[in-house]
Amino acid sequence: MTNTTSFKPTLGLFDATMIVAGSMIGSGIFIVSADITRNVGSAGWLIMVWLITGFMTLTAALSYGELSAMFPKAGGQYVYLKESYNPLVGFLYGWSFFSVIQTGTIAAVGVAFCKFAGYFFPSLELTDANVLLTIGSFKIYLAQIVSILLIVFLTYINTRGIKGGKLIQTTFTMTKLLSLFGLIIFGFIMAKGDVWDANWQNAWSMQKMTSSADTSLNFDATIITPLIGAAAIGAIAASMVGSIFSSDAWNNVTFIAGEIKNPQKNIGFSLFLGTLIVTIIYVSANLMYLSVLPLHDIAFAKAERLAVAASNVIFGDVGTYVIALMIMVSTFGCNNGLILAGARVYYTMAQDGLFFKKAGTLNKNAVPEWALWAQCVVASLLCLSGKYGDLLDMVSFIVVIFYVLTIAGIFILRKKMPGAERPYKAFGYPVLPALYMLMGIAFCVMLIIYKPSFTWPGLIITLIGIPLYYLAVRNSKKEA
Repeated sequence: MTNTTSFKPTLGLFDATMIVAGSMIGSGIFIVSADITRNVGSAGWLIMVWLITGFMTLTAALSYGELSAMFPKAGGQYVYLKESYNPLVGFLYGWSFFSVIQTGTIAAVGVAFCKFAGYFFPSLELTDANVLLTIGSFKIYLAQIVSILLIVFLTYINTRGIKGGKLIQTTFTMTKLLSLFGLIIFGFIMAKGDVWDANWQNAWSMQKMTSSADTSLNFDATIITPLIGAAAIGAIAASMVGSIFSSDAWNNVTFIAGEIKNPQKNIGFSLFLGTLIVTIIYVSANLMYLSVLPLHDIAFAKAERLAVAASNVIFGDVGTYVIALMIMVSTFGCNNGLILAGARVYYTMAQDGLFFKKAGTLNKNAVPEWALWAQCVVASLLCLSGKYGDLLDMVSFIVVIFYVLTIAGIFILRKKMPGAERPYKAFGYPVLPALYMLMGIAFCVMLIIYKPSFTWPGLIITLIGIPLYYLAVRNSKKEA
């Protein structure tokens, strides 16, 4: 087999935008608003959480445009951190990315695909009836095996070259964007005025909602706990874990810079267009939920399948299958984008002598095949572990820290490399990048104070990378 030595620039602005939007929209928007509503307990604060997240995402994307124009090559955030600080910081990001951030997301999205496929194929439901193997308390479900097969299939497609991955990404992203817009429009058409008015009566009274079975009256009573001060801040922080996870992966397009035409211009523009489209969809979807479902039904949707509950109101009984099919399309396209982009980070790390040497080679189709399969193996193991969801919650903290460090890199590089070519400069600099950093730091501090379980596991995973870095450096010197 003949290997090639460089990536082929084959992706245009439209393709890059589809990768941004497609990687962001997975299953989160269909589910996480239930948990957000339980935390904040009002329509106004539900929308505010999504607006804050959208503003942070757009601001970060606009800031990344400068970095992507300065370093238009594969690796994205890993390269920006390495150039802004040092190779160790870049490696810590790459290690966290490989061990759980990207691979854990791929696993979670793969299992979400099967979870909703269970509506059509009951054998894919995560129930005891569908357990294939039990070892002590460890269980393997058919859905996990199918999730792995899905990941293997998409990995194989992407080893055949960028064109196959591009076709899947564009087709499935366009399908889910049109489907989401359709769901939102039909939802507004079927809006219930009395439900909308009731939801907005106390729109800015933050309160925690819990459900308790009232056996005397035979129904679930909703317990309302008003939130003020520290409790309110903690509720916002806990809520944003879900919205930030749902809005993450927008930076995946920076990892494949070597395969984008005119990357100095197209990466920054695609980041802006993609994040703007998704932010509009996310806020509109939540407004649609509020127009068809009472706040209690949003907060306590069965199995948190909020979009299923809304779709049942809009389309009737067939709505369950409509939304299940939408989520299958959404997660399939999302996983393709994650798989396609992630391997490029490991490729660049290997080129720097900080990852397995074979990951730094391209196959005859000009893609990092070994890196793709290595990513596939880790994601598949996380599928079997059943702990990917916990890991993703725990790394939300570390993901935001790396975003803050990356945007701080803009300030560092302006002093470190004042004469470097900058075809695009961060919009609103220095105000907007600084504002993002303040908001990101505030989010992380709130999690440390009010939700420590979301912080220390992610830090431990990242810090494990320190000895691994020095081991990689030592091995690299030996090989040299």
